Amino acid sequence: MEKKDKESSLGITVKKSEDISEWYSEVVIKSELVDYSAVSGCLVFRPYSYAIWEIIVAETDKRLKKLGVQNVYFPLFIPESLLKKEAKHVEGFSPEVAWVTEAGDTKLNERLAIRPTSETIMYDSYAKWIRSWRDLPIKYNQWNNVVRWEFKHPVPLIRTREFLWCEGHTVFATKEEAEKEIFEILHTWEDICTNYLALPYVKGRKSESEKFAGAVATYSLEFLLPNGRAAQGPDAHFDGQNFAKAFDITFLNREGNKEFAWQNTWAITTRMLGIMVLMHGDDKGLILPPKVAPVQVVIVPILFDATREKVLREAHSIAKELGKHVRVKLDDRTEYNPGWKYNEWEMKGVPLRIELGPKDVEHDQAVLVRRDTGKKETIKIASLSKKIEEALEHIHTSLFEKAEKFLYGNIVDVRNFKDLGKAIKDKKMAHALFCGDEDCEAEIKEKTGATSRVIPFDQKPVHEGKCVNCGKDAKFWIYFAKNY
Repeated sequence: MEKKDKESSLGITVKKSEDISEWYSEVVIKSELVDYSAVSGCLVFRPYSYAIWEIIVAETDKRLKKLGVQNVYFPLFIPESLLKKEAKHVEGFSPEVAWVTEAGDTKLNERLAIRPTSETIMYDSYAKWIRSWRDLPIKYNQWNNVVRWEFKHPVPLIRTREFLWCEGHTVFATKEEAEKEIFEILHTWEDICTNYLALPYVKGRKSESEKFAGAVATYSLEFLLPNGRAAQGPDAHFDGQNFAKAFDITFLNREGNKEFAWQNTWAITTRMLGIMVLMHGDDKGLILPPKVAPVQVVIVPILFDATREKVLREAHSIAKELGKHVRVKLDDRTEYNPGWKYNEWEMKGVPLRIELGPKDVEHDQAVLVRRDTGKKETIKIASLSKKIEEALEHIHTSLFEKAEKFLYGNIVDVRNFKDLGKAIKDKKMAHALFCGDEDCEAEIKEKTGATSRVIPFDQKPVHEGKCVNCGKDAKFWIYFAKNY
């Protein structure tokens, strides 16, 4: 791209508050997170987004390994006969499956599914490997890609036909062990979302109609976005013995008796990048939480012919020192002026910017600028490292608290259908009394366009409350919101 073309196309042309969908599309493309590909619904992850994903992968993987999880890799292709072994599972995924039917000019004897998820291909092997209680637990995880071809209107990072994730598939001798792991995994997801992505959530169990196909119970973190729609985040599924029975995953217990194993599956995906962008970004572009920012600090020297060497020498010295503790970039490009660079790095969401001119060098100081607030502060160069460490921590806390205020400020308790409908129309998340009936849930969706999100672990008293839709006795409180 020519310089003038790049300059003219840099800025965001719509406000987030006026058209969040168009704003989002512009931000993810112009910040160079992703690009569209020649395959409809499939993205190119550019280096900037992939670097964020690598940080999420590294931090998640570190925590999973502490839980005893090992990484493996299974084939991308799944024989149709395996995919059909668990009836509810294949029914849930059949509209989304892409098939390979030919190799060259030769028709395959059996169709091969391009991995929508790996339960079936992995559990065929598990059935061969597991013989006794000594072989358990198995805690395997894959970092891979999957393909789900079920929709017409993809949204970059949020809903694409191919995405990246981890998929954990664990096997235990007892129900208690499996259930214990579910909450260990949920704690891991909470840690990543809170302490790295600065994203607050509501958590709980999915309704029967919204749970994972083939699972006994699904648990997830749910996020409310600025457009009033909810997005499901990382999840964990207690599969009970459903897949064990379908794939004959059995073992001899300590008493020598044959039993079916107990299983879990769980995942975190690249959707989290999209949720992060939607939650934190502003009219200038991305705002990245410091811990996942590929560049945490950018140094922009202000160069004039007479003082160029002196300023650049100091800028390199600062970059070298800061590089011991943070991810820093020195932008010493000569083809763009400082103002243009400021806009570009703001677009890319870099948490902190250091401006360094000849007068700053003369006074042993630099100007530190926060991306989230735009606040500028003049700092002595000798104090920069400490000040930057403090500022990065404060930025993370500030982003989380702002998002948390938005979340809880947009959750409404409702006790009747009128209030439920109003909450959904007003782009809120409704916290409602519910009977738990699947037909009633479907009726709510038909009337309001909202789906159930989760049944929260922390339940308020139900007393003699009635379901917001049908008026029957309520069994629990549940969240409703429109799905992104």
